[in-house]
Amino acid sequence: MKILCIHQNFPGQYKHLAPALVQNGHQVVALTPKVKKATRWSGITVLPYRIQGSSTQGIQPLLADFETKLIRATSCYRAALTLKEKGFEPDVILAHHGWGESLFLKDVWPRARMGLYCELYHLTTDTFVAFDPEFQKSAPSSDALRIRMKNLNNRLHEEIMDAGLSPTRFQAATFPAQWRDRITVAHDGIDTDLVRPDPAARLELDDGRALTRDNEVITFINRNLEPYRGYHIFMRALPEILRRRPNAQITVIGGDEVSYGSKPPKGQTWKQIFIDEVKDQISEADWQRVHFLGRVPYERFLAMMQVSRAHVYLTYPFVLSWSLLEAMSAECAIIASGTEPVREVMTEGETGWMVDFFDGAALVDRLCALLDDPETRARLGRNARAYVRETYDLQTRCLPRHVSWVDRLATLAPRPPLD
Repeated sequence: MKILCIHQNFPGQYKHLAPALVQNGHQVVALTPKVKKATRWSGITVLPYRIQGSSTQGIQPLLADFETKLIRATSCYRAALTLKEKGFEPDVILAHHGWGESLFLKDVWPRARMGLYCELYHLTTDTFVAFDPEFQKSAPSSDALRIRMKNLNNRLHEEIMDAGLSPTRFQAATFPAQWRDRITVAHDGIDTDLVRPDPAARLELDDGRALTRDNEVITFINRNLEPYRGYHIFMRALPEILRRRPNAQITVIGGDEVSYGSKPPKGQTWKQIFIDEVKDQISEADWQRVHFLGRVPYERFLAMMQVSRAHVYLTYPFVLSWSLLEAMSAECAIIASGTEPVREVMTEGETGWMVDFFDGAALVDRLCALLDDPETRARLGRNARAYVRETYDLQTRCLPRHVSWVDRLATLAPRPPLD
């Protein structure tokens, strides 16, 4: 087959699938704005498309999000027309449609089968828009309008989707009924041969020191440090954690930008806002035991997981972080928020411990109890790794499901674009 991949940050979720399709004898081409010139990666021809246009000054606020997606869609459409003129006719198009790029590709290739990565449908229920009242929008009455407009991209893609893929049941269930019979739940997969415990692991700190399994290391990870992933809850618990664990070393991975939710006040970062909130409650000596590592290479992330004595994972009811399953694969003892996406992959008392997202006192108490109980930590870690290997292993479970899904997608009668 000829397969076209669309992703604004290619390879993204196609990191393993696209090379596997090449190995199976298919021709795979990717369109992405991530590269500036054509290149080859793992047997895939990666072609650039240039984002043309910019957001309109003073545009009606409810249209701003969709206009951004429309700019990407038309830019990708122009690149697709050029590709078609060169004779490329894909049998299958695989796209993460969250940024709008794939919106007009059925207009270029109406006979291609469109397979979408269905990450999330934005809901107006309180669970989504009012889960954390501290960070509600200033005009909550307009949330329903804003979110309905945000879903325009989802709705228009539903018309051209032949099949969809969601990594978790929680994420698939956010989509309306007319989507669900076309959505397969299959996680991207965890390379459990790579993400594994290592008793000899060392985490090098920026000051030249190194942490090992002999240290009491408490770990916390966000892609970007922000409320959606419970950074504020963790930071507010930090003074008491440091007081009760005088030998603990706290390591935090995460950037200063915003991946999800509201932006901080202009000129500030969520990271610094919550450092400033708690810093006066922490002695200078204790603050020396807190290590913000920023965004790190994967090898350093892995070393941090492997030296972790207790890992804290907090999230709103939202897309599940890969890092939770990676922590489980590394045999970490985990304290997590008992929110719905976490409950899908963790069982209280068997593969980890859970607390209410907002209950900082319970987080501290259970964290300290876990640190004082090496037998329970070892049991939870072993069980967590065994569960991930059985259910989410990349090579034996998830990647074969994704490849089979593409094979099935290719047999479907394509849905044409609507007039």
